[in-house]
Amino acid sequence: MTSPERAYVQAHLDDLHADLDAWLRIPSISADPVHAPDVAASAEWLAAALRRTGFPVVEVWETAGAPAVYAEWPAADPGAPVALVYGHHDVQPVDPPELWEHPPFEPTRVEGPDGPELYARGAIDDKGNVAMHLLGIRAHLAATGRDAPAVTVKLLVEGEEESGSPHFADLLRERAARLACDVVVVSDTGMAAPDVPSAVVAMRGLADAEITLRGPAVDLHSGSFGGGVPNPLHAMAELVAALHDEQGRVTLPGFYEEVRPLTDRERELMARVPFDEAAWLAGPAASRATAGEAGFSTLERIGARPTAEVNGMWGGYTGPGHKTIIPAEAHAKLTFRLVADQRPENVAAQVRAWVEQHLPEGIEADVHTPPGGVAPCASDLDSPHVDALLSAIGQAFDTDPADVLFTREGGSGPEADLVEVLGAPLVFLGAGLPTDRIHSPNERVLLPMLYRGAEAAAHLWRELATR
Repeated sequence: MTSPERAYVQAHLDDLHADLDAWLRIPSISADPVHAPDVAASAEWLAAALRRTGFPVVEVWETAGAPAVYAEWPAADPGAPVALVYGHHDVQPVDPPELWEHPPFEPTRVEGPDGPELYARGAIDDKGNVAMHLLGIRAHLAATGRDAPAVTVKLLVEGEEESGSPHFADLLRERAARLACDVVVVSDTGMAAPDVPSAVVAMRGLADAEITLRGPAVDLHSGSFGGGVPNPLHAMAELVAALHDEQGRVTLPGFYEEVRPLTDRERELMARVPFDEAAWLAGPAASRATAGEAGFSTLERIGARPTAEVNGMWGGYTGPGHKTIIPAEAHAKLTFRLVADQRPENVAAQVRAWVEQHLPEGIEADVHTPPGGVAPCASDLDSPHVDALLSAIGQAFDTDPADVLFTREGGSGPEADLVEVLGAPLVFLGAGLPTDRIHSPNERVLLPMLYRGAEAAAHLWRELATR
């Protein structure tokens, strides 16, 4: 099967390849202040690329941190719907660099079993997902014979997503009038597999906490004081061991009170997604066994249920040899993934209550819970915007829209801020795969997925105009 949109995309793949080759060479690592000039250069590159694509309005918006890029292409019909594409141009650090098979900022093309793969930091997260829109809107115009898109298309591409988007909500509030839209198209996600067209319909939220336990005022000789005073490391081990019960449920008081239960329909839709658990364990998960909340499938646990994880523990002496002490302090970092109706600001009190319940005599606790966090978000499965998205994906993948599967993204981003500030619903159009190793060494993108993504974007503007 073919279409004018596909024909245009296939005839202009070299444009997409050239864009990625240039953009991926910019090490726009927002977490490292040394790379602040590179993040700024990335924003300027994108602004120039958008102007070259034809967007009549392109601006670089400065923030208290890294710059964002805004672009707008009004529809000829002033009454046409307005769609805002969200993405980010910053990337994760590359550590450890010795694990990269190809230099992380020298895009390298390799032929793989499913087609050509492009290796580089940011190849899919998120420069590939953004770059496909440059080709997609050109394909839409060429296929429909228009000088302007069927809907007004706006883009907001931030530069701090990989650093927690600390200034993004303020930017949205400051620029809310310019960003007003009828639907937000999030292009920072992916699909289930190369041959499984799918759409993300929800993303989890995030809250975090750091706990310090204090015992003696100074490190003590373990021979002279061991067995006589409480050990903060022992207390921390017992504390984190109590984070889950025997059913794998989080033990924070009230943690599940706001959790919206999965409906039978939602569980049935998730069960339709092909999932080889053994292959997942051996591949992306790189683990020996599954674990988690009892009564839910692995897909449900990693995408649709709340979680608590210990991200790090430290204290005492960890150098070579022995230092026989009872340490004065122990530390741990925790994160919590949240689902529909949970609020990150409520987790702080729950963590403090949980620590208080499990604190032994003689140990003091300091619980730090940073303000903010990330709220969960979800699409309305019955909305006309989701119908338009499914139709666009179906056309790009030569399948019936009813056969496009729904997935849930276990990660978190600032999408809930878009909903809360702009008051617009979300749909998700991304071309990533679980095997793309985002945030890890050897990040890659399967290029045929970007080609399909560009085509789906081209169809989407036409489909949204008819809803």
